[in-house]
Amino acid sequence: MPLRRARLRSRPAAALLAGGLLTALLVPAAVAAEPAARVAPEQAPDIPVANVKAHLSQFQSIAAANGGNRAHGRPGYRASLDYVKGKLDAAGFTTRIQQFSAGGGTGYNLIADWPGGDANQVLMAGAHLDSVSSGPGINDNGTGSAAVLETALAVARSGFQPREHLRFAWWGAEELGLVGSRYYVGNLPAADRAALSGYLNFDMIGSPNPGYFVYDDDPQIEKVFKDYYAGLGVPTEIETEGDGRSDHAAFKSAGVPVGGLFTGASRTKSSAQAAKWGGTAGQAFDRCYHSSCDTTSNVNDTALDRNSDALAHAVWTLSG
Repeated sequence: MPLRRARLRSRPAAALLAGGLLTALLVPAAVAAEPAARVAPEQAPDIPVANVKAHLSQFQSIAAANGGNRAHGRPGYRASLDYVKGKLDAAGFTTRIQQFSAGGGTGYNLIADWPGGDANQVLMAGAHLDSVSSGPGINDNGTGSAAVLETALAVARSGFQPREHLRFAWWGAEELGLVGSRYYVGNLPAADRAALSGYLNFDMIGSPNPGYFVYDDDPQIEKVFKDYYAGLGVPTEIETEGDGRSDHAAFKSAGVPVGGLFTGASRTKSSAQAAKWGGTAGQAFDRCYHSSCDTTSNVNDTALDRNSDALAHAVWTLSG
Protein backbone atom coordinates (compact mmCIF):
# COMPACT_ATOMS: atom_id res chain seq x y z
CA MET A 1 0.00 0.00 0.00
CA PRO A 2 1.25 3.54 -0.70
CA LEU A 3 2.42 5.58 2.24
CA ARG A 4 -0.19 7.83 3.69
CA ARG A 5 0.70 11.20 5.18
CA ALA A 6 -1.43 13.52 7.29
CA ARG A 7 -0.76 17.28 7.46
CA LEU A 8 -1.69 19.19 10.59
CA ARG A 9 -3.70 22.43 10.41
CA SER A 10 -4.82 24.59 13.38
CA ARG A 11 -7.99 26.62 13.33
CA PRO A 12 -7.75 30.34 14.42
CA ALA A 13 -9.17 31.38 17.81
CA ALA A 14 -12.51 33.20 17.83
CA ALA A 15 -12.73 36.77 19.22
CA LEU A 16 -15.82 38.21 20.92
CA LEU A 17 -16.89 41.90 21.12
CA ALA A 18 -18.68 42.80 24.39
CA GLY A 19 -19.66 46.21 25.99
CA GLY A 20 -17.56 48.12 23.48
CA LEU A 21 -14.49 46.34 24.81
CA LEU A 22 -12.53 43.84 22.76
CA THR A 23 -12.09 40.70 24.76
CA ALA A 24 -10.05 37.95 23.20
CA LEU A 25 -11.35 34.60 24.05
CA LEU A 26 -8.89 32.00 23.01
CA VAL A 27 -10.47 28.88 21.64
CA PRO A 28 -8.26 25.79 21.98
CA ALA A 29 -6.70 24.91 18.66
CA ALA A 30 -8.29 21.90 17.01
CA VAL A 31 -6.02 19.56 15.18
CA ALA A 32 -7.49 17.83 12.15
CA ALA A 33 -5.99 15.60 9.52
CA GLU A 34 -6.67 16.38 5.88
CA PRO A 35 -7.53 13.49 3.61
CA ALA A 36 -4.23 11.78 2.84
CA ALA A 37 -2.88 12.01 -0.68
CA ARG A 38 -1.40 8.98 -2.38
CA VAL A 39 2.34 9.08 -2.65
CA ALA A 40 3.50 8.19 -6.14
CA PRO A 41 6.01 5.35 -6.31
CA GLU A 42 9.55 6.17 -7.33
CA GLN A 43 9.77 6.01 -11.11
CA ALA A 44 11.82 3.30 -12.75
CA PRO A 45 14.86 4.49 -14.68
CA ASP A 46 15.17 4.01 -18.40
CA ILE A 47 17.01 0.76 -19.11
CA PRO A 48 19.65 1.48 -21.78
CA VAL A 49 19.13 -1.03 -24.57
CA ALA A 50 22.84 -0.71 -25.38
CA ASN A 51 23.61 -2.19 -21.96
CA VAL A 52 21.20 -5.06 -22.54
CA LYS A 53 22.75 -5.74 -25.95
CA ALA A 54 26.23 -5.71 -24.40
CA HIS A 55 25.15 -8.64 -22.21
CA LEU A 56 23.82 -10.40 -25.32
CA SER A 57 27.19 -9.95 -27.00
CA GLN A 58 28.83 -11.58 -23.99
CA PHE A 59 26.44 -14.54 -24.21
CA GLN A 60 27.23 -14.85 -27.92
CA SER A 61 30.97 -14.83 -27.22
CA ILE A 62 30.55 -17.41 -24.47
CA ALA A 63 28.63 -19.70 -26.83
CA ALA A 64 31.24 -19.27 -29.57
CA ALA A 65 33.99 -20.26 -27.14
CA ASN A 66 32.08 -23.30 -25.88
CA GLY A 67 30.86 -25.36 -28.80
CA GLY A 68 28.28 -22.89 -30.12
CA ASN A 69 25.73 -23.11 -27.29
CA ARG A 70 24.96 -22.35 -23.65
CA ALA A 71 22.93 -25.49 -22.96
CA HIS A 72 22.33 -27.29 -19.67
CA GLY A 73 25.26 -29.48 -18.66
CA ARG A 74 27.58 -27.77 -21.15
CA PRO A 75 30.46 -25.40 -20.26
CA GLY A 76 28.74 -22.51 -22.04
CA TYR A 77 25.93 -22.56 -19.50
CA ARG A 78 28.21 -22.39 -16.49
CA ALA A 79 30.26 -19.63 -18.14
CA SER A 80 27.03 -17.65 -18.69
CA LEU A 81 26.06 -18.11 -15.06
CA ASP A 82 29.51 -17.00 -13.88
CA TYR A 83 29.27 -13.88 -16.05
CA VAL A 84 25.89 -12.89 -14.58
CA LYS A 85 26.97 -13.70 -11.03
CA GLY A 86 30.12 -11.59 -11.36
CA LYS A 87 28.09 -8.56 -12.41
CA LEU A 88 25.65 -8.98 -9.51
CA ASP A 89 28.32 -9.59 -6.88
CA ALA A 90 30.15 -6.42 -7.95
CA ALA A 91 26.87 -4.45 -7.68
CA GLY A 92 26.22 -5.48 -4.08
CA PHE A 93 23.71 -8.32 -4.46
CA THR A 94 23.74 -11.38 -2.24
CA THR A 95 23.99 -14.28 -4.68
CA ARG A 96 23.78 -18.03 -4.32
CA ILE A 97 23.97 -20.92 -6.74
CA GLN A 98 21.44 -23.72 -6.38
CA GLN A 99 22.56 -27.05 -7.80
CA PHE A 100 20.37 -29.84 -9.15
CA SER A 101 20.56 -32.80 -11.53
CA ALA A 102 18.75 -33.22 -14.83
CA GLY A 103 19.25 -35.35 -17.93
CA GLY A 104 22.39 -36.90 -16.54
CA GLY A 105 24.05 -33.52 -16.02
CA THR A 106 24.47 -30.95 -13.26
CA GLY A 107 22.28 -27.89 -13.46
CA TYR A 108 22.43 -24.55 -11.71
CA ASN A 109 20.04 -21.80 -10.74
CA LEU A 110 21.38 -18.38 -9.81
CA ILE A 111 19.47 -16.43 -7.14
CA ALA A 112 20.28 -12.80 -6.31
CA ASP A 113 18.78 -10.82 -3.42
CA TRP A 114 18.89 -7.05 -3.10
CA PRO A 115 19.41 -6.09 0.56
CA GLY A 116 16.45 -4.58 2.38
CA GLY A 117 12.71 -4.63 1.97
CA ASP A 118 10.08 -6.63 3.80
CA ALA A 119 11.21 -10.25 3.95
CA ASN A 120 7.57 -11.28 4.26
CA GLN A 121 6.74 -9.64 0.91
CA VAL A 122 9.13 -10.83 -1.82
CA LEU A 123 8.81 -9.83 -5.47
CA MET A 124 10.78 -11.99 -7.90
CA ALA A 125 11.75 -11.46 -11.54
CA GLY A 126 13.42 -14.21 -13.52
CA ALA A 127 14.41 -15.71 -16.84
CA HIS A 128 15.94 -18.95 -18.03
CA LEU A 129 19.62 -18.70 -18.82
CA ASP A 130 20.12 -21.92 -20.79
CA SER A 131 19.96 -22.29 -24.56
CA VAL A 132 19.14 -25.35 -26.62
CA SER A 133 22.14 -27.39 -27.74
CA SER A 134 21.68 -26.38 -31.39
CA GLY A 135 22.55 -22.70 -30.98
CA PRO A 136 23.64 -19.82 -28.74
CA GLY A 137 20.09 -18.95 -27.66
CA ILE A 138 20.32 -15.17 -27.91
CA ASN A 139 16.63 -14.38 -28.27
CA ASP A 140 15.69 -17.60 -26.46
CA ASN A 141 16.56 -16.66 -23.85
CA GLY A 142 19.50 -14.34 -23.76
CA THR A 143 17.06 -11.44 -24.16
CA GLY A 144 15.11 -12.21 -21.00
CA SER A 145 18.26 -13.01 -19.04
CA ALA A 146 20.04 -9.83 -20.15
CA ALA A 147 17.04 -7.59 -19.43
CA VAL A 148 16.56 -9.05 -15.95
CA LEU A 149 20.29 -8.61 -15.29
CA GLU A 150 20.32 -4.98 -16.45
CA THR A 151 17.21 -4.22 -14.38
CA ALA A 152 18.91 -5.68 -11.31
CA LEU A 153 21.98 -3.54 -12.01
CA ALA A 154 19.72 -0.50 -12.38
CA VAL A 155 18.30 -1.23 -8.92
CA ALA A 156 21.85 -1.12 -7.56
CA ARG A 157 22.87 2.01 -9.50
CA SER A 158 19.83 3.92 -8.29
CA GLY A 159 20.08 2.74 -4.69
CA PHE A 160 16.40 1.80 -4.91
CA GLN A 161 14.97 0.80 -1.52
CA PRO A 162 11.51 -0.64 -2.17
CA ARG A 163 8.94 -1.60 0.42
CA GLU A 164 9.08 -5.24 -0.71
CA HIS A 165 12.18 -7.38 -0.84
CA LEU A 166 13.53 -7.87 -4.38
CA ARG A 167 14.88 -11.17 -5.68
CA PHE A 168 16.12 -11.96 -9.18
CA ALA A 169 16.68 -15.41 -10.67
CA TRP A 170 18.26 -17.12 -13.68
CA TRP A 171 17.02 -20.65 -14.23
CA GLY A 172 18.85 -23.68 -15.53
CA ALA A 173 17.53 -26.54 -17.67
CA GLU A 174 14.36 -24.75 -18.75
CA GLU A 175 14.76 -26.29 -22.20
CA LEU A 176 14.64 -29.76 -20.62
CA GLY A 177 11.18 -29.13 -19.13
CA LEU A 178 11.37 -26.18 -16.72
CA VAL A 179 13.61 -28.23 -14.45
CA GLY A 180 15.46 -25.48 -12.60
CA SER A 181 12.45 -23.35 -11.68
CA ARG A 182 10.46 -26.41 -10.63
CA TYR A 183 13.34 -27.47 -8.42
CA TYR A 184 13.51 -24.03 -6.82
CA VAL A 185 9.79 -23.80 -6.06
CA GLY A 186 9.60 -27.43 -4.96
CA ASN A 187 12.37 -26.93 -2.41
CA LEU A 188 11.12 -23.66 -0.94
CA PRO A 189 10.04 -23.94 2.70
CA ALA A 190 6.33 -23.25 3.12
CA ALA A 191 6.94 -19.91 4.86
CA ASP A 192 9.24 -18.72 2.07
CA ARG A 193 6.74 -19.73 -0.57
CA ALA A 194 3.99 -17.86 1.28
CA ALA A 195 6.19 -14.74 1.34
CA LEU A 196 6.28 -14.49 -2.46
CA SER A 197 4.01 -11.64 -3.50
CA GLY A 198 4.63 -12.22 -7.20
CA TYR A 199 6.88 -13.71 -9.86
CA LEU A 200 7.56 -11.96 -13.19
CA ASN A 201 8.84 -14.09 -16.10
CA PHE A 202 10.68 -12.92 -19.21
CA ASP A 203 11.24 -15.54 -21.91
CA MET A 204 11.96 -14.29 -25.47
CA ILE A 205 11.39 -10.53 -25.36
CA GLY A 206 13.29 -9.46 -28.48
CA SER A 207 11.92 -11.62 -31.29
CA PRO A 208 12.92 -10.29 -34.73
CA ASN A 209 9.33 -10.14 -36.04
CA PRO A 210 7.85 -9.20 -32.68
CA GLY A 211 4.45 -9.20 -31.13
CA TYR A 212 3.67 -7.65 -27.76
CA PHE A 213 2.13 -10.31 -25.58
CA VAL A 214 1.24 -9.99 -21.88
CA TYR A 215 0.53 -12.89 -19.51
CA ASP A 216 -3.04 -12.79 -18.21
CA ASP A 217 -2.52 -14.89 -15.08
CA ASP A 218 -2.71 -12.24 -12.34
CA PRO A 219 -4.96 -9.20 -12.93
CA GLN A 220 -2.82 -6.73 -10.98
CA ILE A 221 0.42 -7.67 -12.70
CA GLU A 222 -1.28 -7.84 -16.09
CA LYS A 223 -2.68 -4.32 -15.59
CA VAL A 224 0.76 -2.90 -14.76
CA PHE A 225 2.15 -4.16 -18.07
CA LYS A 226 -0.92 -3.22 -20.12
CA ASP A 227 -1.05 0.28 -18.68
CA TYR A 228 2.63 0.75 -19.45
CA TYR A 229 2.15 -0.21 -23.09
CA ALA A 230 -1.03 1.85 -23.36
CA GLY A 231 1.08 4.82 -22.30
CA LEU A 232 3.39 4.11 -25.25
CA GLY A 233 0.46 3.73 -27.63
CA VAL A 234 1.44 0.12 -28.29
CA PRO A 235 -1.44 -2.41 -28.35
CA THR A 236 -0.95 -5.74 -26.61
CA GLU A 237 -2.49 -9.20 -26.82
CA ILE A 238 -2.85 -11.97 -24.28
CA GLU A 239 0.06 -14.41 -24.39
CA THR A 240 -1.05 -17.93 -25.37
CA GLU A 241 1.80 -19.57 -27.30
CA GLY A 242 3.99 -20.14 -24.26
CA ASP A 243 1.22 -20.56 -21.71
CA GLY A 244 2.50 -23.03 -19.10
CA ARG A 245 5.65 -23.65 -21.13
CA SER A 246 8.03 -21.37 -19.24
CA ASP A 247 9.32 -20.86 -15.73
CA HIS A 248 6.28 -19.10 -14.34
CA ALA A 249 4.41 -22.43 -14.42
CA ALA A 250 5.86 -23.79 -11.18
CA PHE A 251 5.12 -20.56 -9.33
CA LYS A 252 1.55 -20.45 -10.65
CA SER A 253 0.97 -24.05 -9.57
CA ALA A 254 2.18 -23.11 -6.08
CA GLY A 255 -0.37 -20.29 -5.85
CA VAL A 256 2.05 -17.42 -6.46
CA PRO A 257 0.69 -14.52 -8.58
CA VAL A 258 2.59 -14.50 -11.88
CA GLY A 259 2.92 -12.32 -14.95
CA GLY A 260 5.33 -11.59 -17.75
CA LEU A 261 6.07 -10.56 -21.32
CA PHE A 262 6.72 -12.41 -24.58
CA THR A 263 7.36 -11.43 -28.21
CA GLY A 264 6.51 -14.71 -29.94
CA ALA A 265 8.29 -17.87 -31.07
CA SER A 266 7.41 -20.24 -33.92
CA ARG A 267 3.80 -19.15 -34.48
CA THR A 268 3.02 -17.07 -37.56
CA LYS A 269 2.25 -13.36 -37.36
CA SER A 270 -1.17 -12.60 -38.79
CA SER A 271 -2.05 -9.75 -41.14
CA ALA A 272 -3.96 -8.05 -38.32
CA GLN A 273 -0.95 -8.32 -36.04
CA ALA A 274 1.39 -6.96 -38.70
CA ALA A 275 -1.00 -4.04 -39.24
CA LYS A 276 -0.81 -2.97 -35.60
CA TRP A 277 2.78 -3.95 -34.74
CA GLY A 278 4.62 -3.78 -38.04
CA GLY A 279 6.80 -6.62 -39.23
CA THR A 280 5.97 -9.32 -41.73
CA ALA A 281 2.65 -11.14 -41.90
CA GLY A 282 2.78 -14.84 -42.72
CA GLN A 283 6.19 -15.20 -41.10
CA ALA A 284 7.09 -16.62 -37.68
CA PHE A 285 7.68 -14.21 -34.85
CA ASP A 286 11.11 -15.87 -34.55
CA ARG A 287 12.24 -17.82 -37.64
CA CYS A 288 15.40 -18.87 -35.75
CA TYR A 289 13.56 -20.35 -32.78
CA HIS A 290 15.66 -23.21 -31.35
CA SER A 291 18.10 -22.94 -34.27
CA SER A 292 21.74 -22.12 -34.82
CA CYS A 293 20.78 -18.74 -36.33
CA ASP A 294 19.47 -17.50 -32.97
CA THR A 295 22.40 -15.09 -32.67
CA THR A 296 22.75 -11.40 -31.82
CA SER A 297 21.46 -10.61 -35.32
CA ASN A 298 18.19 -12.35 -34.42
CA VAL A 299 16.94 -9.57 -32.12
CA ASN A 300 14.60 -6.62 -32.70
CA ASP A 301 16.12 -3.69 -30.81
CA THR A 302 12.85 -1.78 -30.47
CA ALA A 303 11.05 -4.72 -28.88
CA LEU A 304 14.01 -5.44 -26.61
CA ASP A 305 14.16 -1.80 -25.52
CA ARG A 306 10.43 -1.53 -24.83
CA ASN A 307 10.25 -4.81 -22.94
CA SER A 308 13.34 -4.03 -20.85
CA ASP A 309 11.78 -0.72 -19.79
CA ALA A 310 8.45 -2.44 -19.10
CA LEU A 311 10.26 -5.00 -16.94
CA ALA A 312 11.87 -2.30 -14.84
CA HIS A 313 8.59 -0.38 -14.61
CA ALA A 314 6.85 -3.48 -13.23
CA VAL A 315 9.61 -4.15 -10.69
CA TRP A 316 9.52 -0.57 -9.42
CA THR A 317 5.73 -0.33 -9.39
CA LEU A 318 4.90 -3.68 -7.83
CA SER A 319 7.60 -3.56 -5.16
CA GLY A 320 6.49 -0.12 -4.05
